[in-house]
This record gives sequence, structure tokens and C-alpha cells, in this order.
Amino acid sequence: MADPTPTDAIALLKADHRKVEELFASYEAAKGDGRKKALAEEICMELTVHAKIEEDVFYPACEGVVEEDLLNEAYVEHDGAKVLIAEIEAGGPDEKFYDAKVKVLSEMIEHHVKEEEMRVEGMFSQARKGGLDMVAVGERMAAEKKNLLAAYKSGGTPKPETTTLNITSLGA
Repeated sequence: MADPTPTDAIALLKADHRKVEELFASYEAAKGDGRKKALAEEICMELTVHAKIEEDVFYPACEGVVEEDLLNEAYVEHDGAKVLIAEIEAGGPDEKFYDAKVKVLSEMIEHHVKEEEMRVEGMFSQARKGGLDMVAVGERMAAEKKNLLAAYKSGGTPKPETTTLNITSLGA
């Protein structure tokens, strides 16, 4: 059976975006702490893997092709999301701010996705116009994603690492 993972980098990233949007919508509609916790954990896993393949493969491939300010902003947005992901993973639906953290994460991701997917000036448009080899980049991303998901399933949950924020310098 053929691998259903898109090999075009942008198609792969957009598929991830749609999946996470659906998970956030399911969380909003969820009843019961157990269901909310399971959905929040899946959201966190999907976003952690997605951010990792963007930061390890897609963003470096975009350097010199996509506006530097847009790339820098994307890294910072990822770091903000990672802080919330860590808090969500460490907490539970019985905590006072849990739903609020998931909601704010959803809003952050919605903003980030909009900037990547905008026509003309968005990151994806700039990368295509710049001649990035989307199939080659997509194949590298798909391979890394497969390995990261396997690590997650075997209990080797990678903790999100912040690129622009050194948490240890904040005394955490």
C-alpha cells in the first residue's frame, strides 16, 4: 500500500494544519476531562512534531528564499506555542487555566497558519516563488515526521525545545 503522506512540503504542512484545526474543534466540543485530556495530548504531540520538522527542515530550506523577518517571526511563534504545550502537557483539565491555555494555543496556531498560508506574501507562496524543491524538502520532512511519531508512540516523547528562548536563563 502506498504511503498516504504528501511528498510536497507545502501539502504535508497544510495537511498537518487541517488536522490540528480539526483537533482544536473537537476539543472545543468535548465533554468530560478524559476526552479533553486525550485531545489536548494529541494536539500537543501533533504540534510538537510539526514544529520540529519545520524548524529542522522547512525553515532552513527557506533561508535566502523567504523574507528573513517572516522566518524569524515563525521561530518566535513556535517558541510561544512550545511554552503553552509544555504547560498543557504538565497539567490537566481539572486545573483552572487548562481550557484557557488550549484556547490561547489554538488562537496562536491559527495566526501562525494564516501567515504561512497567505497568498502572495505568505511563507509558502514565497518559498514556491523562490524555486524551493518542494518534493525533496517534503520527502525529508516526511521521513523525520515518521521517526518522530514512532518515538512518540514508543514513549520517547520529545519535549519541545525553544529556539529563541532559553528557559533555563529564566530560572525555570
